[in-house]
Parts: sequence; C-alpha cells; structure tokens
Amino acid sequence: MFRSRVPKILIISSDTGGGHRSAAAAIVAGVQKFFHADSYAVRVVRAVEESHSVIGKLVGLYNWILRHRQHWMKYCYWAINRFRPETRDFFYRRTVGYMEDLFERWCPHVVVSVHPMTQHVFGRVLKELGLADKIPLVTVVTDPCYGFWRGWACDDVRLYLVASEEARRQLIDYGVAPERIKVSGMPVHPKFELPDERAAQAARRALGLDPLKFTVFVNAGWIGGGNIPGIFRELVRGELNVQAIFLAGKNEELRAEAESLAASARFPVKVIGYSEHVEQLMQAANVMVSKLGGLTTFEALACRVPIIADATTTPMPQELGAANMLVKLGAGVLLQRAADVVPVVRRMADDARYYAALRAATAGMAIPDATRRIVEEITALIPSPVMTEEEPFAMPIEVRSA
Repeated sequence: MFRSRVPKILIISSDTGGGHRSAAAAIVAGVQKFFHADSYAVRVVRAVEESHSVIGKLVGLYNWILRHRQHWMKYCYWAINRFRPETRDFFYRRTVGYMEDLFERWCPHVVVSVHPMTQHVFGRVLKELGLADKIPLVTVVTDPCYGFWRGWACDDVRLYLVASEEARRQLIDYGVAPERIKVSGMPVHPKFELPDERAAQAARRALGLDPLKFTVFVNAGWIGGGNIPGIFRELVRGELNVQAIFLAGKNEELRAEAESLAASARFPVKVIGYSEHVEQLMQAANVMVSKLGGLTTFEALACRVPIIADATTTPMPQELGAANMLVKLGAGVLLQRAADVVPVVRRMADDARYYAALRAATAGMAIPDATRRIVEEITALIPSPVMTEEEPFAMPIEVRSA
C-alpha cells in the first residue's frame, strides 16, 4: 500500500567499532517506538566505507588496530585530529559521487550523523546541491565527555545533540555556537532496560546458567579483541564463586580461544560469538568487564550493571572522561592490571553492601528518556508538509551492507 507525504530520515554512520552502529539502531528503534502512530521512512547507511573502496580499506585498518593493537589507538587519534581527513579534498573527491547519488535516489527530509567523519562531506554536498536550507543536518555525538574527536565539530550542522554538559563545552571550545547544541543524553536502544529479579534469573536460565549465581559478563565488543581477552584469561584462573559470559564479537578465532579457556575454568563460562541481543546478556549480568566505549557504557548503565572498565591501556581521550565519571559516581572500577580482575570480582561477589552501592550509582550517569528526546528533536526539524510521492505507508528500515 502506498501514500504520499512520508517523512524520510537518513542516518549516516560507519562500522568503526560498534558504538556508532548501536547509536543508529537506537534512533531507528526510537522512531518506531515513540512515533508508532505516524509513518516514517528511515534509512541507515555506512557512509564512510560504502562511499569508496579506498575509504573502506582505511576503516578495515582502523578496526584491525582496535582489535590487535589497542595501544596504537592514541597515535591514530592524534593523527586524525591533526590532519583532519574528513575535511580534505582527497577524501571529498572520492566520496562526493556516492553522496550525490544517494540524495538523487533517496532525497531525505533530515540527515542525521552519528559519526565524526561523516557530516563534513554531507554538509558540503547539501550546499553544492542547493539543499542546505531545505534539509537539516543533525549530529548526535556518541562520545559523552570532554576530549572527543575534533571531527565532530562542523559548521554545516544545524543542530547538535550531546550526552552531557561536558560534551557541550567541548563543542563550544571547538568553535560551535552554543545555540546549536542541546543536551539530550545518549541514544540507547529502548531494549536496554533494568530487569526485575525474575527477568534477570530467566535471562541466566536461558543461557544455561544458574539463575541465582553472581554473573560476570566479559564483553570483547563488536570487533572482538583489545585487552579484554587477556583480562578473561586472568579471570578464568581465579578461585571465584561466580559464573561468566564471554562475548567474542565478530572474531571467530577469539571465540575458539575463549571456548578452550572456558573448558579449563574453575567456574561455569558461557562463550558467545557475535550477538544482536546484547541486552539479554546485560540483563543476565551482575557486572560487565569491558572497554569503555561510549554506547556500551550507557547500555550497561541503562540495565543498571556496574562496570569493570579496561584501563590496562590508557583509555583514548574521548573515553577517559567517561572513565573518570564512572569512578567519581561510584558506578564502576578502573582495571589497571589484568591480574587485578580476580580480586575486584571477588569483592563484588562477596560484599553485598559494596555491590549494592555500585549498582545504585549506575542511575546517576544517564539522562532519562534520552532516546525519546533525541528522536523528538530530529523529527521536529522535518519540514511540514513534506512532498514525497509514493512512499510505503509502513515504515521501511534499510541498513545497507557493503
């Protein structure tokens, strides 16, 4: 069935790590949940790697470093901030054809960037096509604290939605006008929520685990790597009255290694590869061991799961603020050495008062109803009336793959 006047939202992202992908999915889910009475056409594209094969290879290199050489990431951060590839003609010339073709075939009513490398080219294309005044460009910043990528700042963005006052201050220091910034919170998928005890026990039972035992979720992330495998190796050697879940992400070698380690562990361990249902793992968990990615952190906090954060390699600048906030509020622990994971987990499992204080503190970092706020701000910018012809009535969601 078809009807006209369907608002179209284009979300531009990249699979550099999993956080930007999660942010895009959260916004899509927010549109579906909070605007179910209306019809919106929402499209998500991996605009960085889809735009040109050379750019795609650079994304692959970034993810390889993230998985295998996490201690190199500080140099990567410095180089990108110093040379600003997102503003260079070299990259623009190789991506502009993709961007123009996307607009010609599927001209949206609002464009939403959830990645610091995407909005510059889109803003320039909008101006060259004479659409800058007609199609608003919105950026949802997925780094929650001060110290994030300079690439987030772009003169062509009409509205910035940020997670905190700290993030707002960083954009202002990068030259963004304060009136273009609103503090809305992090775009966390609505499926991440605090489970009651019955739901938590059911989640553990569904994984073949003891529904009553203290459960440690070791999260190697979407890319599957970094320092987390080494921390997991230390954990399984410990004499602990716990059980564990290990998420290997898109890394089959890591999954096989983790299964071998789990076989010799002194407590039950469930090993999982890539999962589209991380919320179920978080709902089963009492604590999460993870790198401090912005979205992962706030997804765990939404489920009221304290965090043991990997600080065995100094966190990247855009993650350091979240790490400091986590400790300041008492919602987690920074792990300075992999060997420390066993005593840290033991204290949480054995000291009920200490653990209860950590869990209670998780409520202090996130803005309630953030995803609803973000979606409301985005949809408020869609021109009315819209003039799209022959769009599907039901909301089509398309996530393009390479």
